[in-house]
Amino acid sequence: MRGRNQALWVSVIGASTLMFAWLSAAVLALVTLRKGPGEGAYLLAWAILPAGFLLGVFGDAGPLGLILGTTALAVMLRWTVSWQLTLCASSLVGVVTGLGMLWLGVNYLQQLEGFFADFFANLSQQLSQQGGQPIKLTPPGIGTIAGLLGLMNAMSCVLCLLLARWWQALLYNPGGFRAEFHGLRYTPAVSGILLLLVLGVSSLGLGYRPWAVLFALPLSIAGLALVHARAAYRGYGAAYLTLFYLLWVLLDPVKLIVIGLAVADSLVDFRSRWQPKPDREDSDNE
Repeated sequence: MRGRNQALWVSVIGASTLMFAWLSAAVLALVTLRKGPGEGAYLLAWAILPAGFLLGVFGDAGPLGLILGTTALAVMLRWTVSWQLTLCASSLVGVVTGLGMLWLGVNYLQQLEGFFADFFANLSQQLSQQGGQPIKLTPPGIGTIAGLLGLMNAMSCVLCLLLARWWQALLYNPGGFRAEFHGLRYTPAVSGILLLLVLGVSSLGLGYRPWAVLFALPLSIAGLALVHARAAYRGYGAAYLTLFYLLWVLLDPVKLIVIGLAVADSLVDFRSRWQPKPDREDSDNE
């Protein structure tokens, strides 16, 4: 924020490393949110060069997909000022990433498929020896792996965008991001469409599960926002949220509960029910 050169160096250096590509993506999003898509596009044009080099030399499209997807979501958020639309667009970013890998990254997907095939074969052999009976685990195919890569990119883009928005609030509107995130809630129509997409894609088979989770991602973020809002309302500290996220990462039922809370919140609006009702006598006096 001090100048174009500082932002340029950070975004380019970050995009040139596999470990710190997230930093480049967050900086690009911050500049886009604060100064507009024009400034963001200027930095993106330079950051694409090292990210493209990593793709060409190592075959890793992760940094390139991350900076492109995060910048696109930042442009969407700046234009619409709507987290609801922006998070829905994150599902589209994941779908485009997965389809792009199927189109342009077949060789890379085949390498990953071979790796998973060997890993699952060794694991099946070990389990069979321990259990005394043959156990065969089915490795993921190319389509499933592409969906997983798309899901990982979409989640990373959302996290980088949230980080950039938090930075922006710290600099120019302290406390604004907290209120913005805690108030995240979908309309019944949007949550219903997302839920139907999740169920519809899941019904196609186990191999399509990562593609289905892509459409559950916006609902998951809204559910997590509701949990944060409830924790703030009840005065729970960081230990409560740490325990919750530990359970959320480890237990799939908790993930489903979070999605269910997001859908229910779109219908019920839990936050309005948490607010204390005004005293009738005070209301009459007013």
